[in-house]
Amino acid sequence: MTLTLLVLFAAGLILGIPIAVCLGVSSVITILLHDLPFAVVAQRSVNALDSTPLLAVPLFIFAASLLSATGVTSHLFELTRLFVGRLRGGVAQVNVLVSLIFSGMSGAALADIGALGGIQIKMMEAQGYMRRFAAGTTIAAATIGPIFPPSIPLIIFASAAEVSAVRALLAGVVPALIVTAALMVQIAIMARRGNLPRDTHRPSASEIGRKFTISLPALLAPVLMIAGLLSGVFGPTEVAGVIVAYSVVIGILFYRSLTVQRFFTAARESVEASANILFIVATAALFAWVLTIGGVPAMAGQWLLGISTDPLVLLLILNVLLLVAGMFLESIAAILIIAPIVAPTLMMAGVPAEQLGVIFVLNLMIGLLTPPIGMSLYMVSIITRMEFGEVVRGVLPFYLPLFVALVVVTLFPGLSTWLPNLIMQ
Repeated sequence: MTLTLLVLFAAGLILGIPIAVCLGVSSVITILLHDLPFAVVAQRSVNALDSTPLLAVPLFIFAASLLSATGVTSHLFELTRLFVGRLRGGVAQVNVLVSLIFSGMSGAALADIGALGGIQIKMMEAQGYMRRFAAGTTIAAATIGPIFPPSIPLIIFASAAEVSAVRALLAGVVPALIVTAALMVQIAIMARRGNLPRDTHRPSASEIGRKFTISLPALLAPVLMIAGLLSGVFGPTEVAGVIVAYSVVIGILFYRSLTVQRFFTAARESVEASANILFIVATAALFAWVLTIGGVPAMAGQWLLGISTDPLVLLLILNVLLLVAGMFLESIAAILIIAPIVAPTLMMAGVPAEQLGVIFVLNLMIGLLTPPIGMSLYMVSIITRMEFGEVVRGVLPFYLPLFVALVVVTLFPGLSTWLPNLIMQ
């Protein structure tokens, strides 16, 4: 049964069929060929979507679309540039910092690239940066979004591994800051060696104050979300709804740029993005169920524990597995397929669930910028109309800081567990 499923899935990928369709079709055909109850197709697919934490996914997507529609991204760019633009390579540093701030609103790498990518790359090009360096910086910075709350992949992981979504989200705060610091150090080194441009304008205090006042409502969105989670007043789903309402209020009353047309455009984009994600969730859940019936989780657990019971060794094996999977599979599909198989074994061996979630997401985000199927690479290639190979060359220097961050998070579980344990003890 498992062999049939995997052969059909691989054949679909080779033929260029979308991953979500491959997952569903291979599962349905396997169920029919092995005389399993066909009603399980609808049952498993619908049950996978009947989840309160998953309701946060379309809400966070909608909130990010609304904030983009109000034009807050340009305000965030201008404010951050006033603080670090005079550094060598300052606009590249702005790129990373704005991605960190905006990640507190979107929770998805491709959403960050879609909302910020064009603005970031054009701003860097205008100051004399090479296009491929601008593209590489933008792609690498987008890995922060899915780690820092509200992280859509971490919510998906919590649902698949049946662990606390709040703890999973809080676990991403410190690792996201580590990734941010690593990228900024890399840019600083490259700026010094390559004599990268910097701003010559020295902003006045009044200029900074004026721009800060304009940007303050946007800056408060991630603060409101984190405060809600930390205080326990909101769960992930509730805080997502609050952020949507907050985005509407500031878009209408403060920025006065959220028109009816922009509201419905944001709604339409959110429905399309949510449908894509939730379709993957449904088909991947069915695929994972067929693997479970075939005994794959038990076999994988025995195989892993047969190699070692040391949590660090098991995490190193998982890192390799996820890095390879991330090169070929869409990140959410990979989480939904792999997490139910390996997560119970690793948690039984002593790996904290929070650290496991962060490692899953960070590995798969690196996969988004790794050929042959790195979706971030293709998205930036489309936005900039650059050749795919040129985009890959631009992102090459940023593999080093991302892998350094991955090693640090793997070796020190306390970086992921400290905040959840502090808040939820």
